[in-house]
Amino acid sequence: MDEFWVFGYGSLMWNPGFSYVEKAEALIFGYRRSLCVHSWVHRGSEASPGLVLGLDHGGSCRGMAFSIAAAERDEVLSYLRERELVTKVYLEKTLPIRLADGRRVTAVAYIVDRSHQQYAGALDAVEAAHIVDSAIGQSGPNDAYLFNTLAHLREMKIRDQWLEQVAGEIERLRKAS
Repeated sequence: MDEFWVFGYGSLMWNPGFSYVEKAEALIFGYRRSLCVHSWVHRGSEASPGLVLGLDHGGSCRGMAFSIAAAERDEVLSYLRERELVTKVYLEKTLPIRLADGRRVTAVAYIVDRSHQQYAGALDAVEAAHIVDSAIGQSGPNDAYLFNTLAHLREMKIRDQWLEQVAGEIERLRKAS
């Protein structure tokens, strides 16, 4: 198999960490970007977990796809597994995606494992905002993660209305206090 694609929906979109032959905006169906993973280290603690992104079932998600040279396939997969599968909260899947130019390809994507103890479930924007607003981990405040993610998405001209709602709820919480 010569063609190898990777789908990114979070930091992988702007910080892939590997070389690629082609980069293209892409759409995946049946999954959505969501703050659905409890962070116990980087953006929270076990006592006060934060939330980070996962690709969860339902809806669709605009992200970025990367074509990888066949000779680098194994190296990139090894890197991705080290990066994404540390706590096994994500499952590696090969899924169909549609590139912005209409091509349909399959790509490796990392979706959340709903049976994993770090799965936060489907939270509404208010619940997510309360968690994100108060959590702090080794990599800093959880809200910085959210606002940084939104800034990168805006730079890429990708709107995520749910993440924007969570950010809006955080701003409302702060005005109310």
